[in-house]
Amino acid sequence: MPASKHPQPPLFDLPAPAASVGKTPSYLADHRKRLRARFMDGGADAVPDYELLELVLFRALPRQDVKPLAHRMLKSLGSFNAVISAPAPRLREINGVGPAVICELKIVEAAAHRLARARVMQRRVLSSWEALLDYCRATMGHRATEEFRILFLDTKNTLIADEAQAQGTVNHVPVYPREVIKRALELDASALILVHNHPSGDPTPSQADIHMTAQIATAAAAMSITLHDHLIIGRNTHISFASEGLLHA
Repeated sequence: MPASKHPQPPLFDLPAPAASVGKTPSYLADHRKRLRARFMDGGADAVPDYELLELVLFRALPRQDVKPLAHRMLKSLGSFNAVISAPAPRLREINGVGPAVICELKIVEAAAHRLARARVMQRRVLSSWEALLDYCRATMGHRATEEFRILFLDTKNTLIADEAQAQGTVNHVPVYPREVIKRALELDASALILVHNHPSGDPTPSQADIHMTAQIATAAAAMSITLHDHLIIGRNTHISFASEGLLHA
């Protein structure tokens, strides 16, 4: 019989070759290999923000081209730091961002905070002031809501504790001087540095900030505790009450 012009389909669907199941396409594997090598050879300065973000996303999305997602995230949030620091609900608004991506970003953020904190804890604050500012900017500079932290110092001005005292809204955080002094006495602290952030990015103190600082300074002085400074952290800058002459007990 002559061969049919329309061959019969196979009786059973054959599975894809095993080697192709779950395997990263070769062009993506090559790109990732080159990018990792460039990073290892030249460090962070050798890659722009979107490629550094790609390196972070590789683990979360092992078989996907993450370059478009990296660009979308940077376009939406503005910078690598802003992406890493963005709260989970904000990240979920970006197309392509799921639980694995958010988890990977939060791991990087937590690691950055711990590294920055390790550079200042149990060290004399006045000799590591820039490291202290770096730590404050890393932990608070990109927060979407206000947070009030207290740095507790001993008689040698060594940082012995760093605690979040209160969290608030986008433009207000409740702070109670009595609780601040109570905690300082519990830790046997001799001095304090107050720190809070302004999510707007502008670190200019409000009248409420100035009034609250004066209240804490007065309460601290009554217990022979020194208030060294109050830092307000903006997105890329900060203000020091001590430098601005705003500390009044």
